[in-house]
Amino acid sequence: MGEPTPAYLFPAMAIFKAEDASGEAAAMLNNMRVYGTCVLTCMATVVFVGVKYVNKFALVFLGCVILSILAIYAGVIKSAFDPPNFPICLLGNRTLSRHGFDVCAKLAWEGNETVTTRLWGLFCSSRFLNATCDEYFTRNNVTEIQGIPGAASGLIKENLWSSYLTKGVIVERRGMPSVGLAEGTPVDMDHPYVFSDMTSYFTLLVGIYFPSVTGIMAGSNRSGDLRDAQKSIPTGTILAIATTSAVYISSVVLFGACIEGVVLRDKFGEAVNGNLVVGTLAWPSPWVIVIGSFFSTCGAGLQSLTGAPRLLQAISRDGIVPFLQVFGHGKANGEPTWALLLTACICEIGILIASLDEVAPILSMFFLMCYMFVNLACAVQTLLRTPNWRPRFRYYHWTLSFLGMSLCLALMFICSWYYALVAMLIAGLIYKYIEYRGAEKEWGDGIRGLSLSAARYALLRLEEGPPHTKNWRPQLLVLVRVDQDQNVVHPQLLSLTSQLKAGKGLTIVGSVLEGTFLDNHPQAQRAEESIRRLMEAEKVKGFCQVVISSNLRDGVSHLIQSGGLGGLQHNTVLVGWPRNWRQKEDHQTWRNFIELVRETTAGHLALLVTKNVSMFPGNPERFSEGSIDVWWIVHDGGMLMLLPFLLRHHKVWRKCKMRIFTVAQMDDNSIQMKKDLTTFLYHLRITAEVEVVEMHESDISAYTYEKTLVMEQRSQILKQMHLTKNEREREIQSITDESRGSIRRKNPANTRLRLNVPEETAGDSEEKPEEEVQLIHDQSAPSCPSSSPSPGEEPEGEGEADPEKVHLTWTKDKSVAEKNKGPSPVSSEGIKDFFSMKPEWENLNQSNVRRMHTAVRLNEVIVKKSRDAKLVLLNMPGPPRNRNGDENYMEFLEVLTEHLDRVMLVRGGGREVITIYS
Repeated sequence: MGEPTPAYLFPAMAIFKAEDASGEAAAMLNNMRVYGTCVLTCMATVVFVGVKYVNKFALVFLGCVILSILAIYAGVIKSAFDPPNFPICLLGNRTLSRHGFDVCAKLAWEGNETVTTRLWGLFCSSRFLNATCDEYFTRNNVTEIQGIPGAASGLIKENLWSSYLTKGVIVERRGMPSVGLAEGTPVDMDHPYVFSDMTSYFTLLVGIYFPSVTGIMAGSNRSGDLRDAQKSIPTGTILAIATTSAVYISSVVLFGACIEGVVLRDKFGEAVNGNLVVGTLAWPSPWVIVIGSFFSTCGAGLQSLTGAPRLLQAISRDGIVPFLQVFGHGKANGEPTWALLLTACICEIGILIASLDEVAPILSMFFLMCYMFVNLACAVQTLLRTPNWRPRFRYYHWTLSFLGMSLCLALMFICSWYYALVAMLIAGLIYKYIEYRGAEKEWGDGIRGLSLSAARYALLRLEEGPPHTKNWRPQLLVLVRVDQDQNVVHPQLLSLTSQLKAGKGLTIVGSVLEGTFLDNHPQAQRAEESIRRLMEAEKVKGFCQVVISSNLRDGVSHLIQSGGLGGLQHNTVLVGWPRNWRQKEDHQTWRNFIELVRETTAGHLALLVTKNVSMFPGNPERFSEGSIDVWWIVHDGGMLMLLPFLLRHHKVWRKCKMRIFTVAQMDDNSIQMKKDLTTFLYHLRITAEVEVVEMHESDISAYTYEKTLVMEQRSQILKQMHLTKNEREREIQSITDESRGSIRRKNPANTRLRLNVPEETAGDSEEKPEEEVQLIHDQSAPSCPSSSPSPGEEPEGEGEADPEKVHLTWTKDKSVAEKNKGPSPVSSEGIKDFFSMKPEWENLNQSNVRRMHTAVRLNEVIVKKSRDAKLVLLNMPGPPRNRNGDENYMEFLEVLTEHLDRVMLVRGGGREVITIYS
C-alpha cells in the first residue's frame, strides 16, 4: 500500500533532494508532482493522437500486467522452499528504520576489539561503551528476522486478524519478547523506529482500495468503439470483475502467508531500506514488478483518458448540462479535443494534491455514486415496467441492481460519511440544474416514470373517500376569458389565484372558445400557451385546460364537470362578475353566469365571484394598511373565515387586518353575541376584530342571528345538560356542523335552538317548517365552496355597449318608489326571503319589494362600515329556481354590492371547510 515515489525506482533521478529527515516528505511529494505531470502529458498526447494507438498500447500494457501477476504467484511458490533474503531489524519487538544504520547489532567486532555500531550511536549519547543510552535500548536485545519467511512458515495464522494502528505509534511485532518501560514514559520520536504516519481503520482502507476497481465502467464508456456493445459490455464487465476480484483476494491472502506483519504495516518500507516488498517476493526479478506496475498505472490512466472525455463529450452534445456544451466539439473524426483537455486538467489537480490517501476517498465517492445511480436507474426502470426498458442480458433481475445500489450507498458512508454527504449534495445540485436548464431528450427521464407511478397510486388512494375537514383546501377551477388574440382579458384573476394558494391545493385554469375543434384547434393551442405564460408570470402552479365548444354555456359546463382527475378534482370555482351584463342585447352573458351558479350548487362546489376584478391588486403591489372585511350573514361552512386567512399569508395582504361583521336586531343581546363570536374565532385560531351591527326589525330577518351565531342559546342548553368545560368547547364546533339544522323561536325574549337533546328539554316547543329557517340554502340547492374564474362569462369592463339600456322589473329606484307608495311595513322575513330566493321572483308582489328593500338597507350598512376596506367578502344568495326571476336576481346582487371597490361574493359548497379541532 506504499505511496509511489521516484526513490523506489531510480533514486538518482530525484529532482528535489532532502537535506535532512524533516524535508524528506516534502521533497518526495514534489518529485511525485513533477514526474506525474510529465507522465500525464505523455498519456494525454497519445490519446489526442488517436484511440487506435491507445488500443495498441493497451495490449502491451495488458501483457506486462499479466506477467507481473504471474511473477508474484511464482515468487510465492518459490518462497515455500527457498525464501528470499529480506532481513528486518527489531529492538525488542519494535521495528527499526534502516535509514540510519547498516548493521543490526549494538556491538561489533573489529579484530579482537569490541566496538559500538552506528545503531549504538542513535540510542546513546556517544559511541563509547560507557555512554548513557536510552532505557528501552539498554533493556532489550536487537534481533534480525526475515521479512519474507515464505508461504511454508505458517505466518498466515498471525496475520489473519486485523491490526489497526493510530497515528504516531511504533510498529511492533506480535509474539516477540520485550521489556517494556514504565507506563506513561514518552517515546523519543528522534529514535530510528518505524512509526505509523496515520490512523488506519477499515473504512479508510476500503476508500484507498476502491480506486483499484474503478475500471468497471470502462467498457460502457467506450461503447461507441465496440462492434456489439450490448453483448460485449455485460460479458466483458462480469469477466473483468471476476478476474480482478480473484487476483486481489488471492494476493491479499498470499501476502499475509509470506510476509511479516510489521513489513506489511510499514507504509514507506523504512524497515527494508525502501526496497519494493512485492518485487523482492516475485520471481525471477524485482524489475518485472517495477515495469509491470508502471505500465499498469499507465494503462489505467490511458483507459481513463480515453473513456472519460468521450463520456463528457456525449453529455455535452446531448445538451443535458447547458454550460458544458463547449466540450462537445472535437476533431473532424469525432475525437473529443476540448473534453480531453478538461479531463487532463482534472487529473492534474489530483497529481498536485500528491497524496493517494487524500485523493482516493474523493475518487471513491464519485465512482460509488456513479455506480449507485446506474443500479438505481436499472432497478427503477424494471419496477416501473417501462415498455422501452428491454435488457438483453438474460440473467438480469432488479434485485441485483437494488443490492448493488445498497452496497454502493453503504460503502460511501463507510469510507467517509462527510465526503459522502458532500458528494450527494453536489450530485443533487447538478440534478436540479439539469432539471431547471437541461434539455429533454428522446430517452426520457426515469424520475418522471417514477413520478407517474407515484401519482397513479396517490390518485387511486384519493378515491377512497372525501377528505376530512382538517385536510380540506381550496382546489381552484379558475375560469378566464381570452380575447381575439388569445390573451387573457383579466390577468388580475390569476394574481388573486396565486394569492389564494396558501392552501397549496390544485389549480386548473380553464377557458372556452366557441367553434369546432377541427377549425379552432390552433387558436386553442395559442390560448393555452398564453395562459401558461401568464400562470408562470403570476407564479400560479397548476394546469391549463382550453375547451372548444359550439357555445360558451356548454363549454363552461364541460369544464366544471370534467376538470381534474379522480380524487384530485376542483372543489371551488373562481369567476369574475359580468359587469356590463345590462348592456348585452341577448342577455346571454348574465344567463350563463346564473347557470354557472346553479351548476356549482348542483355539483356541491364552492363559488367565488370577484366584482370589480380589474381593481384587485397584482402580485407586485403591497397594502401597507387597511382591512379585509367579512360580512357573515349566514354560515356557509367556514369559507368566509378561511379565505381571509389564506389571503393574509400572501405578501400583498399580509399587513391587512381582518374584521368580521355580523347582523343583529335591536332587541338582541349584541354584547353577548360579540363575546360568543370572539370565543368562536379564538377556538378557530383566527385573529380578527369583531363587530355586531344592529338593524331594525323591518330591515333584517329575525332568523339571521339564529342561523349564523347561536352561541348564547346553545350555551344555555349546554348548562342544562351539565356538560364539562371540554365538552362545551367541542360543542362549539357542532354549531358550524349543523348549519342546516332546525331553528325554533317563539319570541325574542324566549329563544331556543332545536338540538338532539332529551325530549324533556326541547319537546315543549312548536317546530317551524324547514323553509322558514333557510337563508342562503334553497330546499333543492345546497351551497358549496369554490374558487376559479369562468371562461364563458363577460369580464368586468368588457362587452359591447348597448344604446338602449335594458329595463328591468326591479331596480333600486323602483324599489324605493314602491316602498314610498304606501305604508307597506317590511317584516322580519326580508333577509330570509332575500337569501332563500323563492320561485315567485317574477311576480310583482310585496315580497319582491321587501327583498329589494333588504338589499338596499344591507348595502347602506356595508358601505358605511366597509367603504375603506381593501376587500369585502359577503355571502352570495342562491339563484331562484324559477328562471323567470333571473333578471331580478342579478339586480339584487348588483344593489347589494353597489359602491364597493373590491367585493368577493362567496357561496359555500355544502360542507364544513374549517374546524376548531387541532
